[in-house]
Amino acid sequence: MIEPPVPPRLVFRALGPGLVGATALTLVHESARRVLKHPPRMDVLGMRALAKGVRFFGGEPAKGRQLHRQTLAGDLVSNGLFFSLVAVGRPKRPYLRGAVLGLLAGLGAVVLPPRMGLGKAPSRARPSTAWLTVAWYTLGGLAAARATKRLLARREASLPLGRPVG
Repeated sequence: MIEPPVPPRLVFRALGPGLVGATALTLVHESARRVLKHPPRMDVLGMRALAKGVRFFGGEPAKGRQLHRQTLAGDLVSNGLFFSLVAVGRPKRPYLRGAVLGLLAGLGAVVLPPRMGLGKAPSRARPSTAWLTVAWYTLGGLAAARATKRLLARREASLPLGRPVG
């Protein structure tokens, strides 16, 4: 029988740090959206993408606050799954992995939307908007890395010391 390269238990444990990173990203984004004059509007990109996808499959997308809530839920799930890559396996340098994944996600959030027909204004309205987008995704990756480090430290503390007898 073929065994998976990573035990499933470790894959499911990786979802926790991923959710921490996604929550950090969403909290920073939603807070700054209410305070800053020209924040990155990744929520607008998400709403456009969700509405476009629902229409593609023949449905009628929600409107207003309900669409915003659905987008936030989708963002938490998708970003949580993405940031869980920081904790998959036994990462030796989770902060490096988190920073690289966050940086790549931020660059993708700036570069890809115009190519996908979602508009460029929400993530590239100004140079500062693009920089903030990349910085916030990097912050989400680093938050996932911190949660991964704590998860690994807790696991190592629960392991018995010394060699197994027998």
